[in-house]
Amino acid sequence: STRNCPCKMSQLPQKSPLASPLSEGVTSMVDSLDNLSMDSFWLEVENIKQSTEAEQEECSLADVKTQEEGEAEAEWLQDAGLSDLIGDHASENDNVVLLSTLTKTQAAAVQRRLDTYSRSRRRKNKPPVRDVRDIFGVVGSGETVAEKEESSPDLLWHNLRTSNVQKQTQDYSCTVRNPGKEELFNMDVAYSEQAAVLLKGTFLSESKRIKDGNALTKFKIPKGRLGVTRIGDLSAQDMKKIPTLALIELTALCDVLGFELKRNKAAKLKATEKRLFGVPLNTLLENDQKLLPNTKVPLLLQSLLSCLEKRGLETEGILRVSGSQTRIKSLEQKLERDFYTGLFRWDEVHQNDVSGLLKRFIRELPAPLLTAEYLPAFAAVQNIPDLKQRLQALNLLILILPEPNRNTLKALLEFLSKVVAREKNNKMNLWNVSTVMAPNLFMHKGLPSKIPEGKEKQLAEGAADVVRMMIHYQDLLWTVSSFLVAQVRKLNESNSKRYQFCDKRIKNLLRKIHADKDKVEKNQAEPSKVVKVHASLLLKDSLEVRLNNATRVADVLKQFQKNLCQNGWNIVNTVNLLK
Repeated sequence: STRNCPCKMSQLPQKSPLASPLSEGVTSMVDSLDNLSMDSFWLEVENIKQSTEAEQEECSLADVKTQEEGEAEAEWLQDAGLSDLIGDHASENDNVVLLSTLTKTQAAAVQRRLDTYSRSRRRKNKPPVRDVRDIFGVVGSGETVAEKEESSPDLLWHNLRTSNVQKQTQDYSCTVRNPGKEELFNMDVAYSEQAAVLLKGTFLSESKRIKDGNALTKFKIPKGRLGVTRIGDLSAQDMKKIPTLALIELTALCDVLGFELKRNKAAKLKATEKRLFGVPLNTLLENDQKLLPNTKVPLLLQSLLSCLEKRGLETEGILRVSGSQTRIKSLEQKLERDFYTGLFRWDEVHQNDVSGLLKRFIRELPAPLLTAEYLPAFAAVQNIPDLKQRLQALNLLILILPEPNRNTLKALLEFLSKVVAREKNNKMNLWNVSTVMAPNLFMHKGLPSKIPEGKEKQLAEGAADVVRMMIHYQDLLWTVSSFLVAQVRKLNESNSKRYQFCDKRIKNLLRKIHADKDKVEKNQAEPSKVVKVHASLLLKDSLEVRLNNATRVADVLKQFQKNLCQNGWNIVNTVNLLK
């Protein structure tokens, strides 16, 4: 039955034309589960409704404006790091390095968006032409093919692509290949290139569907030439380049599969006076980092998860059984007042109330944890028939997420895995946890709701299945594909070649380093026991320090202090300097 809720499923998109012939295989991802299996989902929706009824008047949302023609493509090119291609003085000079790293399918995706943007600009600048039907009237109600093509220049290409993909994907009826068995997950070749190869041939697979959590296919990442790179392995500078490359690759993959990658504009909420709940992740982390530098996950979330891990993992129905809404609201107020003072007593809080606070924290974020821009894309993953390609799309989406969102999501998923691991005691299996958490991740008051009538059950099951994949395959999803690492390396190499030896000082420094290295190699047989300390601002001459196995830092500083005093420094200034 349809459940009315003030915070409906946030813009879970309808399936594309490609998805319709595949609906029999996709819409019943979990059809082996009985009808009661979604009760946890709808119960959670009712709990959310009850908890937000009293606050409806407080939610003042900005309207999400529909994007004009070409606007979406312009935003995409900007997010892909290719904004210079669409300016008034468009030039490829600044983008030639990035473009040179792209695969054929990635380059085609970029070209397609650029062509669409260029056509929209030409249309805007072109004076309107009177339609002949406005003069002589309309003879028939039907449109000709030529008229359709004129109204939508991409329609012919889209129809050809769709019909071609439909022909090639007649055997895509399965949702899982070889359930329970182990398959290789190739990260050396771009996902879009792999999909293009599969579409050229006939993709035959065993038509087996998911029956339970234990039957999910196991994937193994083969160690290639570059090894296996986790998200945390890359430097911050290199990691900044990954989201743009991942966005281009995700778009190329969707193009090959015939799915439209829809992105929202973020809706703006009124600023809140609260310090914890309803506060943007970036603001929370900035406040937390003042207390604990290098904090990557909000301290409140860490405390909630830690409390549940200590006392809630064994509790039957944890996450599913809701705590008292009155107590949860009271606890929220106490946390706002006492959390940062350290006076809040976690040991006095019931576990079900803590799980309610956890879900409330996620829902109350001003923007969805999966981001307003990409929430529709996360939801649309369910429409991809093949499990491996669904995981490829999820992997790219997670790489696109802002770092605070990605780190927070990872902490949450790690906790949910621990809940599932204690299934025997808490009676919460993978599907139960997924159905309970899906409404909290996919429903958001800051986004409009567009649910086709009669599609509620299908979309609910799809959202729960996406959450299940994120929990079960999180180690795979938090891996940076080797082909993306290779693209980053190519970017770095191209940039270093461009600026190599452009400064004479760098040349001289390198020459000096090599000269010093040669001297060291010559004198390796005679290890040096005297070092010279140069401090030209403090000492006129260099300070010679004799070293032996017993020399300590204090000995060097003492000699330095003595030398300063001999050069006219008073003892107070010397001590302050050394401090």
